[in-house]
Amino acid sequence: MYSKYFTEEHEAFRQSFRDFLNKEAVPHIERWEETGHIDREIFQKMGEMGYFGLYYPEEYGGLDLDFFYTVIFLEEMQRINSGGFAAAMWVQAFLGAQHLLKEGDERIKQEYLVPTLTGEKIGCLGITEPFGGSDVAGMRTTAVKDGDHYVINGSKTFITNGVYSDYLVIAAKTDLEAKGRGISIFVMDRETPGISATKLNKLGWRASDTAEIGFDNVRIPVENLMGEEGKGFPYIMQHFALERLIMGINSHARAEYALEYTIGYMKDRTAFGKSLDTYQALRHNLADMMSEVEMSKCFNYSIAEELDKGLYPVKEASMSKLLSTKIADEVIYKCLQYLGGYGYIEEYPLARMSRDSRLGPIGGGTSEIMREIIAKMTLDGKDYKPAAK
Repeated sequence: MYSKYFTEEHEAFRQSFRDFLNKEAVPHIERWEETGHIDREIFQKMGEMGYFGLYYPEEYGGLDLDFFYTVIFLEEMQRINSGGFAAAMWVQAFLGAQHLLKEGDERIKQEYLVPTLTGEKIGCLGITEPFGGSDVAGMRTTAVKDGDHYVINGSKTFITNGVYSDYLVIAAKTDLEAKGRGISIFVMDRETPGISATKLNKLGWRASDTAEIGFDNVRIPVENLMGEEGKGFPYIMQHFALERLIMGINSHARAEYALEYTIGYMKDRTAFGKSLDTYQALRHNLADMMSEVEMSKCFNYSIAEELDKGLYPVKEASMSKLLSTKIADEVIYKCLQYLGGYGYIEEYPLARMSRDSRLGPIGGGTSEIMREIIAKMTLDGKDYKPAAK
């Protein structure tokens, strides 16, 4: 059915990446979940294998492959049941790195993007603020020009890889009078004086480090501005489309794994002398869940195909995130119920999966924001164009 999207080469890559994860990541997942600190070595190993560069040009160390290799990259990481590990890896591969690729000049690409793809440098992206949440236009962090430097003051929060990263890509207001605009994008080294980070204690995604970051008179060279001053808002909106599709793909893959595990459990578990998979109510409810996940998956693949052709599917990516995360949450909740008391025990995968999945409708723009974007585009005729080539 999916031969339209996946060739034999894709499937060979899927198996090799699955083997890699089972060897290099799975043995350490429990420790990473416990400590909230993923070893730097796994970033380096992922980079050495080219996994961070699947969708990047060869001139910067990428493999320049079609987007369905990235789909596989995302799907397989959901199968090892650590949303935090998966997030740390796809944040490394796509969030800050996409800004480096699209808006960074050649010096920035060589200094930051190339070592990001090799795993030598870990990066993070700072957009969300303590007082703003999904309201990017309400940003309070400022960047004031002072000679040949910008002086950054403010804070960011909920930043994945925000504690242990080597550099930060951040957004700050350069035009303090512009309402909702006047935002610019910068890159800076972690050791720059005035940067502080506090690790946040989260419900899920426990393996990843998530930070609140402070900027106290942080001075960076004007050369660390990426793209044009004042165009940060459209740059951010452009990259959100990819992030939201990524979260949609993560969701269908996570739900698919939950169903796969639950089906196996139903076949093995007996109640009142019969295996659970023989009870009609459970079978039919399972059929509903499988249908919803399959529709989500097919829709996400169709958007991935559009993205791979160079199109800009803002509305569809927002729909993907809105519905795929909702479906995954509901499916995982029901699958946990199928396991009864065992679903509530940490040794079984549904407990962690339910915690990790809950971030889906929140991170990368809440479901409420997704609904408003979709409504603006369909009812108000709002159109979004890419700001960077």
